[in-house]
Amino acid sequence: MDIISLLISVLSILFISGPSQIEAQQPYDGNVTAVCDGSGNSNSAFGYTCNGPNSSCQSFLTFRSQSPYNSVSSISQLLRADPSRLAQLNSVAENATFDTNQVVLVPVNCSCSGKYYQSNTTYFVAQNANNYFSIANTTFESLTTCQALQDQNSNMTINSGTTLVVPIRCACPTKNQSESGVNYLLSYVVTLGQTVSIISTMFGVDTEMTLVANGLSDKDNIYPFTTLLVPLQAPPSSSEVVAPPPPPPAVYLSSSHTATWVYVLAGLFGGGLVLGTGIFGFYFFSRKNKSKTETITTSKRFVSVEKANKNNLEEKTREVLESIPSISQSLKMYTYEQLQSATKHFSPSCWIKGSVYRGTINGDFAAIKRMDGDVSNEIDILNKISHFNIIGLSGVCFNAGHWYLIYEYAVNGPLSDWIYSSNNYHKCLNWTRRVQIALDVAMGLNYIHNYTSPPYVHKNLTSSNVLLDSDCRAKIANFRLARSAEMQDDQFSSTSHIVGTRGYMAPEYLENGFVSMKLDVYAFGVLLLEILTGEEVTVLYDRVNLHLSELLIPVVGDENAKERLSDFMDPSLEGNYPVELAVFAAKLVDSCTRKDPSDRPGMDEIAQSLSRILNASLNLEFSDSISGY
Repeated sequence: MDIISLLISVLSILFISGPSQIEAQQPYDGNVTAVCDGSGNSNSAFGYTCNGPNSSCQSFLTFRSQSPYNSVSSISQLLRADPSRLAQLNSVAENATFDTNQVVLVPVNCSCSGKYYQSNTTYFVAQNANNYFSIANTTFESLTTCQALQDQNSNMTINSGTTLVVPIRCACPTKNQSESGVNYLLSYVVTLGQTVSIISTMFGVDTEMTLVANGLSDKDNIYPFTTLLVPLQAPPSSSEVVAPPPPPPAVYLSSSHTATWVYVLAGLFGGGLVLGTGIFGFYFFSRKNKSKTETITTSKRFVSVEKANKNNLEEKTREVLESIPSISQSLKMYTYEQLQSATKHFSPSCWIKGSVYRGTINGDFAAIKRMDGDVSNEIDILNKISHFNIIGLSGVCFNAGHWYLIYEYAVNGPLSDWIYSSNNYHKCLNWTRRVQIALDVAMGLNYIHNYTSPPYVHKNLTSSNVLLDSDCRAKIANFRLARSAEMQDDQFSSTSHIVGTRGYMAPEYLENGFVSMKLDVYAFGVLLLEILTGEEVTVLYDRVNLHLSELLIPVVGDENAKERLSDFMDPSLEGNYPVELAVFAAKLVDSCTRKDPSDRPGMDEIAQSLSRILNASLNLEFSDSISGY
């Protein structure tokens, strides 16, 4: 009987697993597709294997609208899609512009190229700062991979002016899928918190069919920023990817909200002018906290920026007002009366904190902040840059001597409300979310350091100037102190105006007024230290004699570092983190906060390191072989 039972078991396994292996494009390998070095290479990283009866087919992609790829024409050009078909698929006009972060359906022709299916497009590298990682994961939003790009382009060095061939991940149905009624495969880019069941339900597909198409079982997990194949009988429709409507307005008294933030249009008083449309919206959370960390300090040795004389301020105001025609090219214009209507005449029920009010414009939430003084710098910078990890400005209003800036509404407020153990509103972020937040900030800084012209230094990166959206994805806010960082390699520019937040300012800036991108690197190191320890920087300084690096010695410079880690990490994590990766993160803090700015890494290197930490963390999080948890 034992032998018979064994044979029955074997035959059952073959019967059950056989069709799955045939129908699946190939096993879903998760975050292997996000690794840029050769250590994680697998077939899946290069594309989906050609295993269907047809060598070419119609397939579909999802792409989240982000400037400059936020219109039918720009997305079609990036992904080499037919603009008329893309417009029709998304139920918009061919000249339409999409809301930021809106899921756009993209029709592409998929065909076999050697061993793998792909839809080829090209990408022109405009700046030397581009690398395979940023092109794959930021520009193309994980619809291609580092390995595929490197392989397709013979691992050539990327220089300004280089044109790359970009293989987009797509696939055609297998014979078994076609016989089951599957006519198309959609390459869906997974976002944080999504499951196979959630994605399948979006498109009205049986979850089991999606699992089989990806070689997954119901116990397997999927990861953000990877593609999942969704089998479809009919082409997808725009109604299937529309986000649910936001919840009704509520008074923001704490950061416990879990509502969805949205991008909005708002504007500037322009004598009745209503010109242009906004790409981004914003929520600038002005935290009026009595904590020492929130204090903007000015060195006694230098003249404060805030003490600019009245004549200069009036001149700046005139300059900004004169630039309204050019600003209106990208900012939505509104009158003060329209802002009053949006905020119920700036009612206490719409008050957030400080001088920030929540407004409702065309059914969408916005954050409207009243500001006095010179705001031309922030308007000028935010009007030129756009990135998922940077809060966007969509409009401004000038009325009765006051400026009103309209930003993106980030529902979960400032990071400071989430990480400090001493905060009454403290909410524990798990290890993976903390690493994701750190990576988001690094990507935002890397963008302004290396991908804008001119490059910029933020100069005031703090936990209160990092805002979280409904998915706890981080966005850098408050560019009022930002300035151009144009300089010759290692040559510093200097300033007589020393202003910033206590604890985050780099030594060379405090002592000599030197300004470089390494200021932001130092502040990022301090921010990462706060994320790891759950302590405010001012509290951390109370525990050292001179420099924050003293806190790191037991963790990065001791043979018993792993044993000492529990005294270093945020106790609210309760030890739920991979020890080796936590030590690696602490070493990253150490390198970012070195006294000599030339010894600090660049933000591109930091982003790469955090990406590896995140990928490893996501893989370990769902593994039975987790060590250190």
